[in-house]
Amino acid sequence: MSDTGRLIPAAVEGATHSYARFGVAFGRRFFLLLAIGLIWLVPAFVDLRLGYAVLAWDGLVLLAWVADLAKLPHPSELRVTRSWHAPLALSVACDVELTLANRSGTPVRAALLDGVPHQLCSEPPRVEIRAPARGQASASYTIRPRERGDVNLGDTWVRYQRPLGIAERWVKAPLAQAVRVYPNLEEARRQAVYLVRSRQTALERRRTRTRGTGREFESLREYREGDEFRDICWTATARRGKLVTRTYQVERSQTIWIVVDSGRLMRARIGDLSKLDYAANAALSLAQVALCTGDRVGLLAYGRAVRHRVPAARGSAHLRLLVEQLATVREESPEADHLLAASRLLSDQKRRCLVVWLTDLAETAMTPEVVDAAQMMPRHLVLFVAIGQPDLAAMAAREPANLAEMYQTAAAQEMAHRREMLLARMRDRGVLTIEAESASLSPTLVNAYLSIKERNQI
Repeated sequence: MSDTGRLIPAAVEGATHSYARFGVAFGRRFFLLLAIGLIWLVPAFVDLRLGYAVLAWDGLVLLAWVADLAKLPHPSELRVTRSWHAPLALSVACDVELTLANRSGTPVRAALLDGVPHQLCSEPPRVEIRAPARGQASASYTIRPRERGDVNLGDTWVRYQRPLGIAERWVKAPLAQAVRVYPNLEEARRQAVYLVRSRQTALERRRTRTRGTGREFESLREYREGDEFRDICWTATARRGKLVTRTYQVERSQTIWIVVDSGRLMRARIGDLSKLDYAANAALSLAQVALCTGDRVGLLAYGRAVRHRVPAARGSAHLRLLVEQLATVREESPEADHLLAASRLLSDQKRRCLVVWLTDLAETAMTPEVVDAAQMMPRHLVLFVAIGQPDLAAMAAREPANLAEMYQTAAAQEMAHRREMLLARMRDRGVLTIEAESASLSPTLVNAYLSIKERNQI
């Protein structure tokens, strides 16, 4: 996306305030000074009266703590700002900056603990900041989101001291904020740029615009050997006195519907992400490429009911809407209602279009419902994309070392064979099928779409 700046969360700012009845503590140097006073215990073994020196020293240290505490800035004189450097995208590192503004005349040394949930970071990040008098300083930490959707961040907890470090005050800044984690935007951008450029280069080398790549008129040129006679423009030939051929390009403004299954099967995890996460990333990559080529893209995400529906359209604002919807698609525990999704799409889309169906096949003895649903749309061109399971393929290909592994390998081979038979049956019914591994799902899907456009199958 070219305008990802609009997806960056807004910065939040707040003044610190005490969150406990006292909200004060002893600094490290306070305990260090107390430990130094223990030296008086050595001569106290000779003269017990010298033991009072230990008590006097401790009293002086306590007075120093009170004096240091009194000179600490009031909590209202400190302000904390949380700002973001980039949109939050699934599995993409993002820097977050905390800024401490000190309006007092005393420099402070602060430790900030940000209230970041586990969806963004395994542990709450902690940073150290030294803010000068009547100035500000910043520190950054890195998060890597592990789930899509809306995430709530809490307040920021601050512990600050003067440079002397005897007394310490505990405060918090009200920086509660709701942010949204999007699909992998960087992967979508990378796939769009790389695949479109490579495909355009290949098309130019083979000069495919002249034959077989579409029927949308582009321009006129002189006849060349090998051109089809049906492409000759006889009116232009009569005017110029020589054969003139029409050239065509891939049709634009066609309709692409991306159907995403969010049911039980898509909850399976491959590494750190679920199959639905991979499907959302691939859907975003496909949407960006299709919109770049001039097609209209729609989205239908469903579980037991249709949860998200975006009518087919084009433009950068439409792409942002697709990103927002894909960010909030969540897995569901029940089995998805595939027939409901197919009937909804048939009622919404009357003209022929390309339907890209991202789902998986249930491992049952009966024919999965999604297979019947994909065959309900003879009017449209359906690209059925099944997300493969790497561990199943590895288990089916391994050589068993004992009886238990032999049964496991045989079961895996039977499941793999059943998937192949189901996909072959769908191909016989005119459904285009792909079984792609999760790691290569995005480039495989985009390549299939560009190949369909090149062959003018829609």
